[in-house]
Amino acid sequence: MKVSVLATGSKGNSTYIETKTKKILVDLGTTSIYVERNLKDIGIDPNDIDGIFITHTHVDHVSGLRVFLKKHPTKLYLTKIMLDEIQKTFPVSDYELIDRNINLGDLQVEVIKTSHDVEDSNAYIFSDSKSNLVYITDTGYINARYHNKIKNKNMYIIESNHDVEMLMNGGYPFHLKQRILGDRGHLSNKQCAYYLSKLIGDNTKYIILIHLSEDNNNKEIAYNETKEQLCNLGVDIPKIIISSQKERTEIIKL
Repeated sequence: MKVSVLATGSKGNSTYIETKTKKILVDLGTTSIYVERNLKDIGIDPNDIDGIFITHTHVDHVSGLRVFLKKHPTKLYLTKIMLDEIQKTFPVSDYELIDRNINLGDLQVEVIKTSHDVEDSNAYIFSDSKSNLVYITDTGYINARYHNKIKNKNMYIIESNHDVEMLMNGGYPFHLKQRILGDRGHLSNKQCAYYLSKLIGDNTKYIILIHLSEDNNNKEIAYNETKEQLCNLGVDIPKIIISSQKERTEIIKL
């Protein structure tokens, strides 16, 4: 499996995942041109994308869909609630509803429900015959019923949105601070690190921290919070990669 986070943050999110037989995106919330350019930079023809998995319908996760699908028709994988939301903006003809696990060739996809201030939102476990990864973003917490299911995976692509102190001392209005901190908001650095400390295992090789706030976080704080928590476990620390809003990560081979 190969992975590259193309963009992540409040201005747009999209991640590329490849197996031997499938090439997919998770979300397309930045411009189609940006995604096309970055796919070509890593040697991928946008016309070869086999599908796009949607986590939820906030604009920073779907804003580029309409143009991309018009230029490069491909199937959307999403829930009925997400489909209805998107079709308020533009019609979607090629889609598959996923409220349970599916197989696409050598790619297996398990659905995990998240908690965000939308009608419906998903996280995913992507697996092929040799590797697996967990993709979790935009959630106020990770439900305990999923913890065993997502333990000891090869890679975690997980939201580390904000530093609580920076958020509380910053200029956001009180209601927005409360939204971000709530059970339907975003994972803080501390929450992200806590979950990772419970989830990583001997099979875990990479952690990619995504959806860092440009106003209420920075790479150094997020990295240090995660590393400190994991160091306390007394286990080998996976490679920790911090994603950026307008710069893709390296291609990672699992």
